[in-house]
Amino acid sequence: MLSLLVYALIYLGSGLMAYNIYCYIRFARQIRQRGKWEREENLFYAPIFLLILFLIGYLLVALLGKPDLVIAGILSGGSLFVYLMILFVRQVSEKIYEHEHREAALMAAEESSRAKSSFFSTISHEMRTPMNSIIGWGTMAMREPGLPEHVKSHLKKIDESARHLLNLINDVLEMSRIESGQMSVNQEGFELRKMLEQINSIISGQCAEKGLDYRFRLSDCGENYFIGDELKLKQVMINILGNAVKFTPAPGSVELNVEVSPSDQQRYMLRFSVSDTGIGIDPDYLPRIFDAFSQQDSSSTNRFGGSGLGLAISQRFVALMGGNIQVDSSQGAGSTFTVTVMLQRDTAAAVEEAAQSENVSLEGLRVLLAEDMEINAELVSDLLGLEGVEVEWAKNGLQAVNLFEQSKPDYYDAILMDIRMPVMDGLISTRTIRSLSRPDAATIPIIALTANAFEEDVEQALSAGMNVHLSKPVDPDLLYRTLGRLAVKR
Repeated sequence: MLSLLVYALIYLGSGLMAYNIYCYIRFARQIRQRGKWEREENLFYAPIFLLILFLIGYLLVALLGKPDLVIAGILSGGSLFVYLMILFVRQVSEKIYEHEHREAALMAAEESSRAKSSFFSTISHEMRTPMNSIIGWGTMAMREPGLPEHVKSHLKKIDESARHLLNLINDVLEMSRIESGQMSVNQEGFELRKMLEQINSIISGQCAEKGLDYRFRLSDCGENYFIGDELKLKQVMINILGNAVKFTPAPGSVELNVEVSPSDQQRYMLRFSVSDTGIGIDPDYLPRIFDAFSQQDSSSTNRFGGSGLGLAISQRFVALMGGNIQVDSSQGAGSTFTVTVMLQRDTAAAVEEAAQSENVSLEGLRVLLAEDMEINAELVSDLLGLEGVEVEWAKNGLQAVNLFEQSKPDYYDAILMDIRMPVMDGLISTRTIRSLSRPDAATIPIIALTANAFEEDVEQALSAGMNVHLSKPVDPDLLYRTLGRLAVKR
């Protein structure tokens, strides 16, 4: 009976050792497939030979030796120990491989994110740059004295089409950035009434042109300064109000009601309700109204225009701000869109940038313009020349640094700086100017005037030492106001 037990243990150990050899061969094959082991190839064969020798020794002991229970126990225990060691090494190897795989995936995701960000920034720049020339020169042409009315009409239609194309470009780029996770929310102080004035100015003009009645009502608690993303909130409201104007036939009406109410000592609820007497929305279409590229029917694109992205972008912007959009509509009876967001009040006494400078004269200002494209430099020079501003042109960032460094202190009142330029870009040029050891290097207003218009572009410009970021196509009135606020000595 004892003899049977001894041989059973030996043959059990032999069988387990044979299985160990099989397991190790599979493990070694997996390891070789995951990396290049040309020089270390022999390392994988040594354990196999050793395990085979152990197996042969087990069989020789069983066939030719006189084993006892101790030897049988040692042999079977040795096979079990080898099995456990192989199992342990496999588990450790899998953990290491999974960690390296996650690290590689994370690095690939980060690289992909950087590539997407760079791609969107480049595409935005390349698309906005020619649009800047089209819209800018159209604006200049319409200001020509003695222009026949029919030519003005043609130029106005060109301007409207160009701005419509720019809006489509902006929508597609914004949606692409949202879908790729490149979008974030800014938290900066802004003045609510000023934002509403800007919105009302745009929408009331659109309503007047179409023969619609525009009404606005603000019901607040006296609080006017909040912290949030003013640009996104304004874009949401202009998108929704623009749709109300677009889908409301004359003689109809569009109404904006704004309610501000406290939620606690620091947070306020802002509710924006946009109502119209337009064509309304089919109930079957309502569940898809915030889908990208979605429109109520195929003919609406031709009748009303648009990309079908405005509401999709608005809904995502509001979600990023932690708010929501609700829709109440019926076909043929108009629609009501309600946007609700919670914002923290700005405890600072006043926002300095809210200072009004529309009526400040720019006559006599001297501006250094860093711009690599001659057509854009000519356009900006002509626009500023209309206000009596003298412009000196630098064709790249290095030339701008040299002109500034060689000038007398306070010779220039401001610098308009493009971002993407050859030889030296606008960011390096700004840092170089700010580092110069002259008194006006730290104080001269440097204004980014660039087609790089994404949030990270704004952050990079401000981090480099620029005072303000203005995006192309150039808005002449905004450019005048910015120079009046930053460059005019009071």
